[in-house]
Amino acid sequence: MKKRVVITGLGVVAPNGVGIPAFSEAIKKGISGIKFFPELRDLNFSCQLGAMPIISEEKKREYLSDLQLRNFNSSGILYGVIAGMDALKDAKIEVAKPEDEPLWDLGIIFGTGTSGIEKFREAIYRIDDKNVRRLGSTSVAQTMTSGVSAYLGGLIGAGNMVTANSSACATGTEALLMGYEHIVNGKAKYMLCGSTSDSGPYIWGGFDAMKVTTYKYNDSPGEVAGPMSAEASGFVPGSGAGAYLLESLESAQERGATIYAEILGGAVNNGGQRGGGSMSAPNSKAIQKCITDALKNSDVTGEEIDYINGHLTATIKDPDEIENWSIALNRNGDEFPYINSLKGMVGHCLAACGSIEIVSAILQLHEGFIFPNVNCENLHPEISYLIASEKIPTKFQKKSLQIIAKASFGFGDVNACAIFKKN
Repeated sequence: MKKRVVITGLGVVAPNGVGIPAFSEAIKKGISGIKFFPELRDLNFSCQLGAMPIISEEKKREYLSDLQLRNFNSSGILYGVIAGMDALKDAKIEVAKPEDEPLWDLGIIFGTGTSGIEKFREAIYRIDDKNVRRLGSTSVAQTMTSGVSAYLGGLIGAGNMVTANSSACATGTEALLMGYEHIVNGKAKYMLCGSTSDSGPYIWGGFDAMKVTTYKYNDSPGEVAGPMSAEASGFVPGSGAGAYLLESLESAQERGATIYAEILGGAVNNGGQRGGGSMSAPNSKAIQKCITDALKNSDVTGEEIDYINGHLTATIKDPDEIENWSIALNRNGDEFPYINSLKGMVGHCLAACGSIEIVSAILQLHEGFIFPNVNCENLHPEISYLIASEKIPTKFQKKSLQIIAKASFGFGDVNACAIFKKN
């Protein structure tokens, strides 16, 4: 018999709040973490805005020792370590002591996109081609994709599978579903899952060159048109990390743990870069199939979905995403579920977007509210034609939710959708 899987711990490092209390308050109030960066102006970026978590030196030392922080220069690993350790603490699971056996029943799947760019830049800047050997002993751990899961594995003493995944914007949602399957199949009792993304111009520059970021609000970061808005002109690049502790329902009940939500199931697929899909654009049929497969895997119908946490990016693809949801759920107009997008407050956090957004979705499910869609008062006409405007709230709402959906769509035409239920 397959095991049921629940979420018993949450952690987040977001541009508008580090830690669950600060983040929860920020999303309820519609507080944005988007700011103007003079460095981007000096580098002649078209989009001179960004969204980056604020981490003090004192905060870093709550999680990493002075020795670990020596020559440490990976923001993505730092964000992931903080979010991951907070999720473990929130679930009230103790780390293994140095003299103890590893925690054989606890595994980690923590993904990222591009890891350690600043570390590579720092190391390469200091050497020339004749001194490549002098990259430095800390460069490997900080630049390998599995760096964040390796750091977390050592801090926790995890003894089950400790690995990383990398599927662009779908990374965090995919990591959750991979961890879910591991527990469902009885291969672990606990799985710490999530994703992280580095910050700064060396990460964001490529997106600026692609012209998918907005250039219209450099002088007014608080007014950036949000996803689904008629004025949306591209996303603001962001960074951070989100984490969740997955656990078998049986274990959670035995421990008397707080259960935030049950994971009913989900699906991951790829559009094969066919049928209108490409490296940077999704295949709509694949998205619809991912959603319907997730519903089927979860034994849920489209009519049962109360709320959607969208991938919505404030680009020309927003109307397409709404249409895909409408077709997959067979719902439109007043019958469409409530939907919102966190990116209006934190920007597009790239490989971390799915995990940070999942944390926001679980908080809404657990506490019974819907956070506002920021700067979205004037809906895109193609979206307003498909669904009723009241389903896209622009103000905080108290709302009891029972079953919700979260999907992420990433570069490479990869899609991931997860379904959650209130416990």
